[in-house]
Amino acid sequence: MNRSDLDRNAYMLCGPLAKRGYLRWWHSFTGTSLATGEVRTFFVEYLILNPVPGKKKKGEAAVPSYVRVSGGAFPTDEAPGLQICDYFPIRVAKFAKKPLYFQVDDNVLKENRITGRIDVTPKEADLSVSFTQTGSMDWDLEIYKSIACHTGVLSSPLLCALNALDSFWHGEGIKTHYRGKVTLNEEEFDVNSDACNGYADKHWGRDFNNPWLQLASSNLVSERTGKLLKHSALAIDGCCPRFLFFRLKPRMLLQLTYTGEDFCFSFARPFSMSRLKWGTKERRDSFTWHVKAQNRTAMLKLTIQSPKSRMMPLYYDRPEPDADGVMAPPRLYVGAEGHGTIDLYRITPQGPVLLDTLDVQNALCEIEKPSKAASAR
Repeated sequence: MNRSDLDRNAYMLCGPLAKRGYLRWWHSFTGTSLATGEVRTFFVEYLILNPVPGKKKKGEAAVPSYVRVSGGAFPTDEAPGLQICDYFPIRVAKFAKKPLYFQVDDNVLKENRITGRIDVTPKEADLSVSFTQTGSMDWDLEIYKSIACHTGVLSSPLLCALNALDSFWHGEGIKTHYRGKVTLNEEEFDVNSDACNGYADKHWGRDFNNPWLQLASSNLVSERTGKLLKHSALAIDGCCPRFLFFRLKPRMLLQLTYTGEDFCFSFARPFSMSRLKWGTKERRDSFTWHVKAQNRTAMLKLTIQSPKSRMMPLYYDRPEPDADGVMAPPRLYVGAEGHGTIDLYRITPQGPVLLDTLDVQNALCEIEKPSKAASAR
């Protein structure tokens, strides 16, 4: 539901998650080049991995432990994608929970502002463990988060303590307004709060979701009125529940805020009788997602397609080696040019009644590339 919870957006790597866990604050938004007028979608990410390193036993792979600040831009027809990363030891980072404050070197994260700079030389980018390209980026952005996605009991203190999910999610800003400047490789971009298609969230837990799936957009146009919808946003996140040590069937959380009204679909809300079916198809030049969700009061049908030419791989260490001792990074592909449609229905005693059909643009799409061409739940 659309409920802000700043406590859930705070630093949470304590207890078992301090030795095996990760936390990832993500921000994405568009900006316009002051020189050429080109529009690009940027991302800024603050990642913490295993803040208290465990002891390495003989024959075991080393467990990563660091802070990473990443920034970059997704590919366009004129320019390739770029991911640049800077790494820091845990001991130099500063944290505060209330209000949220995180600082490492010149990089600062607050609820209402992010600032920072990354500069990676070719020599640094050549390191095989760095997951970075060559380049520089700095940013100074004010933030206003207007729509949140609260996952309720799924990210409650009890379920976090039990490690009931591989990864927990909180969408404090599924519609976020950014305002300020970004400089990418000496080219300056203006970020306008009313047209930035902004998004901000947080993931944390013992490991990345497998499979990793996320879709989001606040650029929704009503077919009924032909106008851009105000106070509206879509957010979808996959999750991997566990019972004791056993991984269960992957699940999905979905929220559509439509002109201020929330339509929520989640397996963790039993009284809503939510049912979700989804599938992913990979073609030679695109990914396509189909979702059908229904509860007692509403039904939603969604199709979103993302061209591969506008996506790029992002690389991460896992919090711990897998059962074979391998530190293989997830095969994550990310883009911000997804497009498609949403059919939204109200459930009535006479049956479903179409409320509106929404045109979806500038959708953030994240997927761990599946091993098969198609998968369906």
